[in-house]
Amino acid sequence: MKRILLVEDDPNLGLILQDYLSLKGNFEVNLCTDGEEGLKAFLKESFDLCILDVMMPKKDGFTLGKDIRKINANTPIIFATAKAMIKDKALAYDLGGDDYITKPFSMEELLFRINALLKRSFPQVEEVVETIFKIGAYTFDYPKQQIKYKKEDALKLSTKEAELLRLLCLKKNEVLTREEALLLIWEDDNYFNGRSMDVFLSKLRKILRQDSTVEILSVHGKGYKLILK
Repeated sequence: MKRILLVEDDPNLGLILQDYLSLKGNFEVNLCTDGEEGLKAFLKESFDLCILDVMMPKKDGFTLGKDIRKINANTPIIFATAKAMIKDKALAYDLGGDDYITKPFSMEELLFRINALLKRSFPQVEEVVETIFKIGAYTFDYPKQQIKYKKEDALKLSTKEAELLRLLCLKKNEVLTREEALLLIWEDDNYFNGRSMDVFLSKLRKILRQDSTVEILSVHGKGYKLILK
């Protein structure tokens, strides 16, 4: 079980986030309500990731993040703040932050960002998953980035196409949300990356259209679903 240090001075939001991450993410979450308390907790215990509110009493999140970086250069840090100015985001990264999320944010998005950071920080503990997928009459070889229809020649996929198809296969017949796909593949769910993903989805649909039992559905307001009829 991964341990998270959550430093948030809003007691209601802090408790909601603590409960959500504990239940949905299966994390052990240590909640602190100001920067000084957060620093004491970090010095006393070991954490796999830190979520730091920026506007806090006693010690603000940026100062706390800077102090944490002096102690440990590797622990992932996510800054959470209502400030959306580019200069604030630049400062967050300059201080050693790994990610920056603007309030108000969805807890689901925060969870995706946490998981993406932890996967990059602890690659050796990632779950071993299959690499060859059967998609109806298609065979998808993820390591080789190739997909083959029946006995036809294999078609080479781009890296992003292969990554996206792999996520769809892993969540076969379930919804793959846009946020999850963007954060895991592009590491940012901005508008331009979203448009890029739409292009790759369109290409994958064309590749898979030879088998009528295979379909990539768009789920309005949520994401996409690979359906095998």
